Amino acid sequence: MKPAKPLAFWLLALFFTAFVLFMYGPMLVIVILSFQGPEGGLTFPLRGLSMHWFAKLAEGLGVVDIGAALKRSLGLGLAVMAFTVVLSVLAGLAFRKKLAGGNTLFLIVVASLIMPSIIVSLGIGLEFRLLDVALKWSLEALGRSDLLEDYGTALGLYTSAMGAHLTWTLPFGLLIMFAVFNRFNPAYEEAAADLGATPWQGFRYVVLPLIAPALVGIGMFGFTLSWDEIARTSQAIGDVNTLPLELQGLTTTVTTPSIYALGTVTMVISFVVMGLAVALSRLLGRRQQASSRA
Repeated sequence: MKPAKPLAFWLLALFFTAFVLFMYGPMLVIVILSFQGPEGGLTFPLRGLSMHWFAKLAEGLGVVDIGAALKRSLGLGLAVMAFTVVLSVLAGLAFRKKLAGGNTLFLIVVASLIMPSIIVSLGIGLEFRLLDVALKWSLEALGRSDLLEDYGTALGLYTSAMGAHLTWTLPFGLLIMFAVFNRFNPAYEEAAADLGATPWQGFRYVVLPLIAPALVGIGMFGFTLSWDEIARTSQAIGDVNTLPLELQGLTTTVTTPSIYALGTVTMVISFVVMGLAVALSRLLGRRQQASSRA
């Protein structure tokens, strides 16, 4: 007979179950309620099953252009992903050597993780507004006020908003690259150099394939963290909104399950990105194993 499990096991199992339900229960409820019939409401009981509210979502939610907000969020997420990957790799390569003031620089980079997000957003928004004032004053001083006729603000999707998101994604990317290069064997690069490879060739054909799975993970972090970011975007995006900001605003005006349909769509996109990242990472890992055996 198997020995009886101790009380501590059942208490931990109960705690873990409650934790999982607390994390994923709300998402499950939103997904279920988004598939209600035309007579469905915002709460249970479920009234029928259909794709009615997804069709309503495609038609639009009042004055909010969901399609445009979706495109803005996708574009911003992809841009943040690309910059996060490139800058993380460059920083990781730089920190492989001893840098003067490197520890201070590292602490400055990761400090944004502990700063309140809304403070970061307000600060970035203020910086760009001061930039607007300085630019307008400079053009007026130079007698080129005509250039200000079509000028609005430097705040925008790919300026201040992207900068705000990078303060959130870059520290994660940098920490991942530190972990990767901390375990990286420089003998591979030395062997490539002995065979006549230039530093660029050594990076392209030796280092990059070995760190490729980590880059996929950094890219996934960059996109998903940008995709659902609200606080750092709110004061730094200018006169347009991303999908999470539109979703936040709609929670006070939309009183139909179409708001749940929108939440389900955003979750599906996040899970698709994570699934693709995991699949690509595993594929690259298998290729590494195959090449090492050969």
